[in-house]
Amino acid sequence: MNATLHTTLERVTRRITDRSAGLRGEYLQTVEASARAGTQRAGMGCANMAHTTAALPASDKLRIHAEKAPHLGVVTAYNDMLSAHQPYEHYPELLRAHARSLGFSAQVAGGVPAMCDGITQGAAGMELSLFSRDVIALSTAVALSHNVFDAALMLGVCDKIVPGLFMGALQFGHLSTVFVPAGPMTSGLSNDAKAKVRQQYAQGLVGRDALLESEAQAYHAPGTCTFYGTANSNQMLMEIMGLHLPGSSFVNPGTGLREALTKAAMDRAFANTGRTGQPAIRLADIVTEKTIVNGIVGLLATGGSTNHTIHLIAMARAAGILIDWDDFAELSGVVPLLARVYPNGKADVNHFHAAGGMGFLMQELLAHGLLHDDVKTVMGEGLAAYTQEPWMDNGALAWRPVPKASADTAVLRPVSEPFSADGGLRLLQGNLGRSVVKVSAVAPEHRVVRAPAVVVSDQQDLLALFNAGQLEKDLIAVVRYQGPRANGMPELHKLTPPLAVLQDKGFKVALVTDGRMSGASGKVPAAIHLSPEALADGPIARVMDGDMITLDCERGVLEVEVDAATFAARPVQHPDLAHNGHGTGRELFGLFRRQASTPEQGASPLFG
Repeated sequence: MNATLHTTLERVTRRITDRSAGLRGEYLQTVEASARAGTQRAGMGCANMAHTTAALPASDKLRIHAEKAPHLGVVTAYNDMLSAHQPYEHYPELLRAHARSLGFSAQVAGGVPAMCDGITQGAAGMELSLFSRDVIALSTAVALSHNVFDAALMLGVCDKIVPGLFMGALQFGHLSTVFVPAGPMTSGLSNDAKAKVRQQYAQGLVGRDALLESEAQAYHAPGTCTFYGTANSNQMLMEIMGLHLPGSSFVNPGTGLREALTKAAMDRAFANTGRTGQPAIRLADIVTEKTIVNGIVGLLATGGSTNHTIHLIAMARAAGILIDWDDFAELSGVVPLLARVYPNGKADVNHFHAAGGMGFLMQELLAHGLLHDDVKTVMGEGLAAYTQEPWMDNGALAWRPVPKASADTAVLRPVSEPFSADGGLRLLQGNLGRSVVKVSAVAPEHRVVRAPAVVVSDQQDLLALFNAGQLEKDLIAVVRYQGPRANGMPELHKLTPPLAVLQDKGFKVALVTDGRMSGASGKVPAAIHLSPEALADGPIARVMDGDMITLDCERGVLEVEVDAATFAARPVQHPDLAHNGHGTGRELFGLFRRQASTPEQGASPLFG
């Protein structure tokens, strides 16, 4: 039986609802207007209809022209550059055939770009990464703008792709919409072993051949990377928010269960149109203030990606819902950490899934009043269906209750025995601004750092200092001009190995930046997303080498120890950032950089 809702969830949800009332009302009015207008197929001109069905088989043409059966649009992020998206190659033909077997029809409505942060880390292409989310949102809207569909399937997995699909699909919130995962690759070299080789390479103890061999053993097959970064946090979010089928997020590609779940996702999308004898369930009915709070809870309970302190804000904003870092921080104080998945532990997402996965997690959270159960999902009313797990029963897809106990308490625990009493995400505030820090992977003895600043305006400059042996000391690395308006806010994951090396040598080390870290933020405390950013004349632009800085994760403090009048009087001279707008396509994103909102507003040019 589900417990009474925790008072903190109730309070935060009420605050979000009150804050969002005007914007949410405008959004829902738009949804209702679109629902009343319906698809344009019924009154479509003959030439328009001919364009819609020109390439389809005769049977599909007859169904669509008759306007008697629902028609579904597929938006796909397929490419075979991303291992996570490579399995989507054959989904369209599978889905079209399945739709025909049901007496319905389906088309690929459009494709969206999908880039890999793992490929662009530390390179110029990473400066397009964050804004690719907004390009994907725009592309999703273009795909659905033909207005001939009654339902939609969203095919995407990785870092910016799911948030972008989500934001774009919400502009068509009157449609039945289901998100369809592809699953993680099978386990390869452990993430812990991979991290050790990266640190050895950073110290010059092993060469490039050994590093490449290690990475290739870790990233070795179709499917999502198995560490718990942004891509797998996306999958968790879609399931806990009721937009995936129960238990479908972490089923490996190329299995019979994966194929059955993909077909079943289409079944749900058709059923939820309201045209097959069941009540309609639209995307806007599912994505509510309560659903967004459930997503934050899931992020905290699993130690998910810090990128979602930006993405989830933009995603909610697309539905007219306003959330901020105070909401994350307050919920983090009462949501226990129930999962240890790398970088917060040694296990990967396959181990998490085997230990009980999302079903066990949601069962525990519901039983302790830590999820809103009075929500709609693609499965209907409430979250009871999400305490079930899928399996193949004599070749047929079926669901059964998840076990009452975790199969591995080193990976997944009950609320009564958490890894930590809180969610491990903290808000830091002080005279340097507002930022977030993820402490779930940071040992308690490293959570308070007071040290002199080493200030750079480019991550490569910090790496050069490390390679020259000039960072062998206590320090707080201040890496500025990395915000969305300066250079698109790239992840600074390349800094993790050298900073970890310094920490392992016994130095007190931390990072302060107006940029992002990887969704796999690790064991070095990092005050990230610092706002205002340096280019917006944020205080970080006034920090000088040697300034003493306190980063205190326990008290939520980020302070530079300089007299206020002296600090305010320091002149700010921004470096020449012209090079950030040239090469690797960056010329095309000038408008995005200029229009980007702050990280706490989603760092989006769409809502700037």
